[in-house]
Amino acid sequence: MADTIAETVDLLYTIDQEKLSIDQQIALGTALATLAQAERLDQINERLRSIQQLLTNWSHRSTVDGVR
Repeated sequence: MADTIAETVDLLYTIDQEKLSIDQQIALGTALATLAQAERLDQINERLRSIQQLLTNWSHRSTVDGVR
């Protein structure tokens, strides 16, 4: 997903804003804001996956240590 977001942002930044109407400029700004939010959510999701993996590993270790 991150590659798609980055590619889309790159594409949006290549648009010549001076040739856009006011409505198109507003739409472009909205699109950029939405993509920034999506990128942030993707980063949060990755961190949550890391935390979940860490907790799973701790849980497995705790179970194994408790059996010994």
